[in-house]
Amino acid sequence: MNIKLEKLIKQFAKLPRIGNRAATRVVLSLLQDKTGKAVALANSLLDTVQTIHPCPICGVLTDKEVCEYCSNIDRQNGQLCIVRDLSDVLVLENSGVFGGRYHVLGGNLSGIDGITPNDLNISTIENRIKNERITEIIFALPNTIEGKTTQQYIISVLNNKNITYSELASGIPLGGDLDYLDDGTLTLAFGGRKKI
Repeated sequence: MNIKLEKLIKQFAKLPRIGNRAATRVVLSLLQDKTGKAVALANSLLDTVQTIHPCPICGVLTDKEVCEYCSNIDRQNGQLCIVRDLSDVLVLENSGVFGGRYHVLGGNLSGIDGITPNDLNISTIENRIKNERITEIIFALPNTIEGKTTQQYIISVLNNKNITYSELASGIPLGGDLDYLDDGTLTLAFGGRKKI
């Protein structure tokens, strides 16, 4: 196989949820396409990489100074939903179950993977509580040991008695990620959230 082609397939295969077979199909499809999809994809990717950055308030990717969620006054309802990554924000937004503000951690605490509190976007939560008049923190973290550990760590660090802490209710299987839930399950889990 051509070295450049092989290198490109390996780059695609490194993406989440894309194996070697899928990467090969995508690359071959793009390169054999005569409508310019490969060039359009490359230009779009380059433009996005050069202009998109994390929102300095919540961590959501944006091309503006502050993201659409943090700049929207209607979303300042006292609720702050803490999620692991941007894909969780997209899942919640697509389901329409949440209308408040988000806070993207950028992962979960994990001793095995060497992820410590300093590696996550935790230090700014306390300022957000004060500045945005947060009254409820909703944890929408994976139902895993790492997710629960992260949740408990944040609660212990904040140690704020005036905040209601809640987590998504049943419907999310142990070890489950938001990415794999249908809108109905997510709506039930979010609507039935329980205090911690």
